[in-house]
Amino acid sequence: MDPLGAPSQFVDVDTLPSWSDSCEDELNASDSAAETDTIRSPFLYNKKINGKVILWKGDVALLNCTAIVNTSNENLTDKNPVSESIFMLAGPDLKEELQKLKGCRTGEAKLTKGFHLAARFIIHTVGPKYKSRYRTAAESSLHSCYRNVLQLAKELSMSSVGFCVINSAKRGYPLEDATHIALRTVRRFLEIHGEPIEKVVFAVSELEEATYQKLLPLYFPRSLKEESRSLLYLPADIGNAEGEPVVPERQIRISEKPGAPDDDQEEDEGLGVDLSFIGSHAFARMEGDIDKQRRLILQGQLSEAALQKQHQRNYNRWLCQARSEDLSDIASLKALYQTGVDNCGRTVMVVVGRNIPVTLIDMDKALLYFIHVMDHIAVKEYVLVYFHTLTSEYNHLDSDFLKKLYDVVDVKYKRNLKAVYFVHPTFRSKVSTWFFTTFSVSGLKNKIHHVDSLHQLFSAISPEQIDFPPFVLEYDARENGPYYTSYPLSPDL
Repeated sequence: MDPLGAPSQFVDVDTLPSWSDSCEDELNASDSAAETDTIRSPFLYNKKINGKVILWKGDVALLNCTAIVNTSNENLTDKNPVSESIFMLAGPDLKEELQKLKGCRTGEAKLTKGFHLAARFIIHTVGPKYKSRYRTAAESSLHSCYRNVLQLAKELSMSSVGFCVINSAKRGYPLEDATHIALRTVRRFLEIHGEPIEKVVFAVSELEEATYQKLLPLYFPRSLKEESRSLLYLPADIGNAEGEPVVPERQIRISEKPGAPDDDQEEDEGLGVDLSFIGSHAFARMEGDIDKQRRLILQGQLSEAALQKQHQRNYNRWLCQARSEDLSDIASLKALYQTGVDNCGRTVMVVVGRNIPVTLIDMDKALLYFIHVMDHIAVKEYVLVYFHTLTSEYNHLDSDFLKKLYDVVDVKYKRNLKAVYFVHPTFRSKVSTWFFTTFSVSGLKNKIHHVDSLHQLFSAISPEQIDFPPFVLEYDARENGPYYTSYPLSPDL
């Protein structure tokens, strides 16, 4: 390859097809108004924004645009396929200019000239090194990379930007997780600040292309039909209005009359519910009367298959509602979160009992949040670790709530749940659990394991695979001896 970069090598971004050109913007005649109008995605179909986005399989260094993005380390000396290609085509002057910048912090963006590249500028940024226990910090840093690049482009009135995949393989960031952050950050920026930006190119390798093809419709749906279809596949965390991960700093929203029904709420006598008539927080009105449905089955008026179909349809509607609801106040409690894997390689979900102020929060929204987080987790085998440590009467979930949760969730939740580790149980909680699993739900009793000390828990899950609330470690050290105080704490708790 010619180090000066012959013009014939370069690709003009104006000749590349946009994302909107890759799909017909039409709905099939079978699409109903309920599917396209009742519940909309947080990322609405927008033809103008789609026209600015390009997915291109190729070397970002070859793009003829205002600026291209280089991913590097904090010394701006990283050697990866992207940076090596940029250095080779830009020529030796680039290295000299980079030395003047005196490095770049993770998440920041710095500018140099493009020298012999077709692009006028190079925006250098540093993606985070990924560790699962510090994933919140990594998510925030990667978001900052994309946002700071776009902010720099906006401030300098750049018309086009070519992005490489910033999360380089050597930094260990899972490709799919990083792609979600990249796409939602760019989408939100184009919505709010992107008027002067005409083209944003995602330059990907053959290995990365399939992931981008799969996830782009979630954030840049090309039709109302694709928007509706993609809504179900959005992840639990879609960030705030800027696409940034939500930081748990907000206070608990206190219900004016916890448990009191709305004045205009009427009892639902039917088997199903039309969601177009449902208020924003009326979760109880989103489900049919399950006991009534069971009675109808016994009376021969409703088949098991029909009930399953009804349940699946209602669950999908609940999931759509959860995706569109503002659940940041529930998320800020940090009562439910994903951590590592157990000794069998199954995903570990943590529930922190003391972080659930049952009498102060809207429990209907708590149900929505559980569905919002767990839907994509429950598609494969997982285990729950419930920390009952230092809970009070104000943190105890009553059996009616737990039974409703168990009845509402999809069958995959029950099938793929392999174990529940009940950590630091009291005698009362053991008795309550026995009654609940004996008389209220079936198939759960054999999966529950009462764990009196963390030492017992570590026989099933390595300590490095769990983000511990600090008070759990402190309590266990007092009760069982200071064995594990050196183990990592969750940075967000």
